Amino acid sequence: MRLIVIGGDAAGMSAASQARRRRGPDDLEILAFERGDYTSYSACGIPYWVGGLVDGPEALIARDPERFRQDRIEVRTGHEVTDIDLDRRTVTGRAGSRTFEEGFDQLVYAAGATPVRPPWAETPAGGVFGVQTLGDGAALRDWLAPGLSTAVVVGGGYIGVEMAEALVRRGLTVTLVEKAPQPMSTVDPDMGALVAEAVRGLGIDLRTGVTVSALETDGDRVRAVVTDAGTIPADVVVLGLGVRPNTALADAAGLPLGPTGGLVTDLRQQVTDGIWAAGDCTQVLHRVSGRPAHVPLGTHANKQGRVAGINIGGGYATFPGVVGTAITKICDLEVARTGLSSREADAAGYSYVTATIESTNRAGYFPGAVPMTVKVLAERGTGMLLGAQIVGRTEAAKRIDAFAVAVWNRMTVTEMTSLDLGYAPPFAPVWDPILIAARKVEQALGG
Repeated sequence: MRLIVIGGDAAGMSAASQARRRRGPDDLEILAFERGDYTSYSACGIPYWVGGLVDGPEALIARDPERFRQDRIEVRTGHEVTDIDLDRRTVTGRAGSRTFEEGFDQLVYAAGATPVRPPWAETPAGGVFGVQTLGDGAALRDWLAPGLSTAVVVGGGYIGVEMAEALVRRGLTVTLVEKAPQPMSTVDPDMGALVAEAVRGLGIDLRTGVTVSALETDGDRVRAVVTDAGTIPADVVVLGLGVRPNTALADAAGLPLGPTGGLVTDLRQQVTDGIWAAGDCTQVLHRVSGRPAHVPLGTHANKQGRVAGINIGGGYATFPGVVGTAITKICDLEVARTGLSSREADAAGYSYVTATIESTNRAGYFPGAVPMTVKVLAERGTGMLLGAQIVGRTEAAKRIDAFAVAVWNRMTVTEMTSLDLGYAPPFAPVWDPILIAARKVEQALGG
């Protein structure tokens, strides 16, 4: 049997590796196509590489093509698949100036996501970058030559704030433009206001409620960003407007897309007979809202690829969905969320209450104690935890994992108040912020 994998990053190569573990090379031939130059790398590390905090690109690569070949997985980089013929069970594509065609029995579609690039950003001029692949990061680093002084980042989500910080670290004067009233729209506005304060504290010129309409260029290079509130000089422009599922090829082949634009799979990551999909090109089930979602994270991509590979290899595994856990940092400010935000809870039709508390990461008297803000949402009536958000400094954000476990298991906030969490003054107050927040929202529910 022959397995072809489209996409050589987390999802695709996890699927290939798991399938190989269960079926030997005499039983299963595996051929993976990657249009870029790298396989199995950490896209999440790109902002830290651009900012000089970590080495790259090699340090960001978990397994290169040669390592996969040792496991009898043939990886062909620089090969872009351009057509899938489901009737003939073939893929065709190009590698440089030549074309290729290969047949398959099983296919894993793991083409990832593509940065959102509005019409105003379509320009032949240099200096405008989306940051999705390791190649994107390399191109941006190559552009940041001595003499550049100004940068504009468009979009205040995760990648936007991370890239803004990276460019500040590279010595540029940075403007961050966000059309919403606050950055980080995945958290509630009051929590986003804390993020805005931290962003401005880095010396970044944060402009919210501003919409970009055009770029000014001199033909070869970008020179400025035009907004409804004025023109901003720019030697480099980074797009942080999010990503969309890379499904044009799948759509052209007649594979089903969901309302998020992602490929629709069953719990085993199967799209249709012999066709599998995993990673940022798929839509997932949000376990709290019960709705389809697109949550492009490496954690999900690796898990989904593993599930697909196990099933292809003759085992049985499922991917049960997500709860929307995400985490980032802006300098020393940590931001985390899980479950539903207030906006998402409204959209899902929940009646809920919220509570926000201020606490510290350690006992107040212990050296290094710093404040954190925790916000929780609970369903009115049942008391079920719907979501949580944390903004703070050292040792704040990873506390979201306890909330994520509680959301995953549909715990009530009353049950959470009795959780047996670790305590010692260097690590937490005697009442951990998690417990304080659960107790506060329980009181808001009338408990």
